[in-house]
Amino acid sequence: MSDSAERIPTVMGALRSPRMLKTEVLAGLVVALALIPEAIAFSIIAGVDPRVGLFASFTMAVSIAFLGGRPAMISAATGAIALVIAPVAKQYGLDYFIATVILAGVLQVVLGVLGVAKLMRFIPRSVMVGFVNALAILIFTSQFPSLIGVPWLVYPLVAVGLLIMFLLPKVTSVVPAPLVAIVLLTVATVVFALNVPNVGGEGELPSSLPALLFPDVPLNLETLSIIAPYALAMAIVGLLESLLTAQLVDDVTDTHSNKTRESWGQGAANVITGFFGGMGGCAMVGQTMINVKASGARTRISTFLAGVFLLILVVGLGDIVALIPMAALAAVMIMVAIGTMDWYSIHPKTLRRMPRSETAVMLATVVVTVATHNLAYGVVVGVVTAMVLFARRVAHLTEVVDVAHPDEDTRAYAVKGELFFASSNDLIYQFDYVGDPKNVVIDMSESHIWDASTVATLDAITSKYEAKGKHVRIIGLNAASAERHVRLSGQLSGGH
Repeated sequence: MSDSAERIPTVMGALRSPRMLKTEVLAGLVVALALIPEAIAFSIIAGVDPRVGLFASFTMAVSIAFLGGRPAMISAATGAIALVIAPVAKQYGLDYFIATVILAGVLQVVLGVLGVAKLMRFIPRSVMVGFVNALAILIFTSQFPSLIGVPWLVYPLVAVGLLIMFLLPKVTSVVPAPLVAIVLLTVATVVFALNVPNVGGEGELPSSLPALLFPDVPLNLETLSIIAPYALAMAIVGLLESLLTAQLVDDVTDTHSNKTRESWGQGAANVITGFFGGMGGCAMVGQTMINVKASGARTRISTFLAGVFLLILVVGLGDIVALIPMAALAAVMIMVAIGTMDWYSIHPKTLRRMPRSETAVMLATVVVTVATHNLAYGVVVGVVTAMVLFARRVAHLTEVVDVAHPDEDTRAYAVKGELFFASSNDLIYQFDYVGDPKNVVIDMSESHIWDASTVATLDAITSKYEAKGKHVRIIGLNAASAERHVRLSGQLSGGH
């Protein structure tokens, strides 16, 4: 085992260490408190009873603690999932809604087994930076309902909460600063009878445990045609958000996670959640950052306890939880947003040093994500933007140079650069078909053929010379390029 692997905290290691175990337990408690209002809010977005979101957060967290591939990551009901499948609940009812969640989980398991996690390698760093910055903005703006049109006492409470979370870590890290802020602000509002919005005002908390539920829908093609499009969208959005969050936690903790296991684990957790009447979900970046960055958790214990504490709090201690002021939770999430933002990436010195294309990709990801409130849309646009700009940049690195005239009947060209659809299309215009002698040699030892477009272009060049009674010889192809050229040359619709 490598030295880095030995330093990765484990469940057994945490259980043997009172200090680590305390960190995991308290982190789970803080996350559970932060999950409650968001689960209720996402239930409202999805058009279902708050219990559906709260039970989903419980089952997702507990399930993924055992099944997931990224320790310490929090999965629960999320806004992205709520937005995707909300139309099902509104148009067809709760049973179809639950069936959609179960099917989405099955699809995620299939995609995970097929290796969808390997596609993460195609997400550039600039998209990841944009994802993180957009997420910080969304976490911050999502607190506006708790900050706008509220009693003036909310603002000093939020300020005090932020002050506690900023100063306390400088004094001690024995207890997570977010938990101290929540407890102190709750005590203050109760003792001084402050009239400010609290968790109880967000929605009714459940009074019983979740039970197994099989959706009452016809098992036929008509049902499949209704739920399949929404299930597929949910599966893709959930996997994308979860895998990006796993990558972010990998960077924060300097450890490696099993993305394939995380993919099918998310699917299995959604299937379990569906059968317990939950709305499904995926990884939550905000709560994960509370767990990992603000509270210092590193193992599956914190994830498991977040789910357990959530259920205990809302079912057994609902009356007490209802007293927590929304100002305290808003302060916690604002602090998370500040900590999540990659401030270095937007520093003027960094922006001046960074290539414009990289900045453009980051900004495209941020703008689309914030505008749509959907991280998946932003990431897709960012990746496409990166691909287009990369293709444009590489296309300009291709050149054709006149290298030799061995005799009066021969002219030799050298083609340099990577040849694919964006760079090879202009290649046909860089030869002198009329003025060249009878024999033309094209040396490609400093280039590489990547696609059929390039082979078609070379066929077109050869055809143009042959039409004028001249002979072309292509030399210097590397093994991969030669194989592709031999296999495709003359088979591409006459070279067009």
